[in-house]
Amino acid sequence: MESHEPYVQTRLTFSLWDYGVFAAMLLGSTGIGLFYGLFRGGQKTSDDFFTGGRSMSAVPVGLSLAASFMSAVQVLGVPAEAYRYGAKFLQMCIGQTLNSLITAYFFMPVFYRLGITSTYQYLAMRFSRSVQLCGTIQFLVGTMLYTGIVIYAPALILNQVTGLDIWASLFSTGAICTLYTSLGGMKAVIWTDVFQVLVMLSGFFAIAIRGILLVGGTSEVLNIASNYSRINFGDFDPDPRRRYTFWTFVCGSTFLWLSMYGVNQAQVQRYISCKTENQAKLAIMVNQVALCVIVSSAVVCGIVMFTFYLNCDPLLAGYVSAPDQYIPYMVLEIFEYYPGIPGLFLACAYSGTLSTASTSINAMAAVTVEDLIKPRMANIPVKTLIYISKGLSFLYGCACITVAALSSLLGGGVLQGSFTIMGVISGPLLGAFILGMFTSSCNTAGVFAGLAVGFSLSLWVAVGGTLYPPSPEMMGVLPIYAEHCPLYNTSHGIIYGSPPLKNITTAFERTTISEEFYSLSYLYYGTLGTLCTIVSGIIISHLTGPTKRETIAHGLLFWDLVGDSKSVENKKDSE
Repeated sequence: MESHEPYVQTRLTFSLWDYGVFAAMLLGSTGIGLFYGLFRGGQKTSDDFFTGGRSMSAVPVGLSLAASFMSAVQVLGVPAEAYRYGAKFLQMCIGQTLNSLITAYFFMPVFYRLGITSTYQYLAMRFSRSVQLCGTIQFLVGTMLYTGIVIYAPALILNQVTGLDIWASLFSTGAICTLYTSLGGMKAVIWTDVFQVLVMLSGFFAIAIRGILLVGGTSEVLNIASNYSRINFGDFDPDPRRRYTFWTFVCGSTFLWLSMYGVNQAQVQRYISCKTENQAKLAIMVNQVALCVIVSSAVVCGIVMFTFYLNCDPLLAGYVSAPDQYIPYMVLEIFEYYPGIPGLFLACAYSGTLSTASTSINAMAAVTVEDLIKPRMANIPVKTLIYISKGLSFLYGCACITVAALSSLLGGGVLQGSFTIMGVISGPLLGAFILGMFTSSCNTAGVFAGLAVGFSLSLWVAVGGTLYPPSPEMMGVLPIYAEHCPLYNTSHGIIYGSPPLKNITTAFERTTISEEFYSLSYLYYGTLGTLCTIVSGIIISHLTGPTKRETIAHGLLFWDLVGDSKSVENKKDSE
C-alpha cells in the first residue's frame, strides 16, 4: 500500500471566491427572513411569531429540528472525533433514534394537546409558578452559554487555522441571524434552517468525495481505516470512563438528545408549530433521518481525513494546535486549486451556527414572553406583544453575540464543551418533566430537591472532568502518526498554531476520585443529572407528602393520554 503524503501548501487562507460563496449563503438566509417578515404579511399575533401560526408541515419542520442542534460545533467537532476515536461515533445515531421515538410517542403528545407555547408553562400547570420560573431561568442561562460557544468556537478555530478575521465573522453571522429571526419569526427560522441544512450536507459531500479521490478510492479508504482500527463498532466495554462505547451511545447519548428534543423549548416550539399532531410526529421522524444523514456524512469525512493524513498527522506535526482544526485545515489543502469550494465549507460551518443561534434566540424570546411578561401583563394589546417579541429577539441576539465575544478562554474540544453545557443544565430539567408527566406522586418540594441534587452533581462531575481530564488511554484515543511529515516550516504559510509540546507532566498528582469519578464520559453528564433528579424527587415527595392524583388536571400526566383517541388536529381551533 502506497501511503499518501500531504504536500506543503503555500496558501492557508480563503480567496475572494470563497468569501463570495460565504456571502451568498448569508444573503440567502437574510432574504428568507425578509420574505417572511415583510412580504408575507408579517405576524399578526405572538403565536404567529413563535409557532408560525401552528400551520407548518412536517418536512420543513423536521429539517429545521435536525439543523437546530447540528451547529458549527458539530460540523467541526464530529469529524475530529471520528478521526481520533473511529467510525464507532456513527452509533450516536442509535441514541438519536431512541430519542426520536420517545419524543414522538411520549413527550410530544402531552405538549401538543395542551396547546402551550412555552414548555415551562407545563411546570406551572403541574407543580407551581416557582418551579416554572426555575426551569425558565435554567433554560435561559444554559441556552445563552451554549449559543455563545456555537457562535464563538468556529470563529476562533477558523481564525487559528486560516487567519479569517474572528470579529468580522462573529459579528456578521450574529447580526444577520438576529436580523432575520427578529423580522421573520418562526417561519423564517424554519425555512432558513431548511436552506442551511442543505448547505451543510453539500459541504460534507464535497469534502468526502474529494478526499476519497485523493486517497485512491472508497476501497482504499476502507482498507486503511480497517487496518488502523478506525472501523470499530464492536466496543461493548461497560466502563463509563471510556469516552465512546456502544453503551455510552445507547445510555448516555439517548438521555442527552432527549433533554434537547423531548423537553427543550427550542425543539418543542418547532414540532408544536405543525398543523396536526400526526404532522408533528412525522416531523420528528423526518428530523431523525436528517440527523443520521448529517452525522454519517460528518463521520465519513473524519475517516477520510484520517486516511488522507495517515503518515503525517497535522496535530503532531504542529500544523494545527487542536483536533477541532483538522477539518478546516484539510479543506484548505485539498481544495487549494478550486476557488469557491473552501467557501462552501465556510458556508457549511456557519450554516450550522446560524441555524442553532436563530433557534435559540427565538426560543428565549418565546419563554420570556410566555413565562415572564404575559403573567404580569395579561391585558397587553396584541400588536404591542408582537413588537415586544421582535425586540426581545433582537436583544437576545445582541446578548448572544456579547457572550460569544467573552468566550475567548474557550480552547479545543468544542463538541464536548457544548454537549457538557446541555447535559449539565438540560439533564436535570428532563428529570423534572419526567417526574411531572410520568409520576403522579411528585410534588413541588420533590421536584425542587431533585433539580438541586441533579444540577449540583452533574455540575460537580463536569467541572472535575474539566480540571482533571482523563488520560487519552482511559478515553480510548486511537494512535495517530507523523512518520513522513516535512519539517515544520513557517515560510510556507504554516504559521497558525505551534508544534505540540512532548512529555508534559501534570503539576498535580491524580487522586482516586479524579481517576474514577471525574473520568466519566461527558455523554453521561446528562444521564447523571436526569437520574439523580428523578430519584431525589421521588424520595423527597414521599417524605413530604405525595401529591394525590385526583388533584392533577387531566392531560398533565402521560397516562391520561393512553387510550385517549382525542388528537387535536388544528391547534388554532382550540385556542
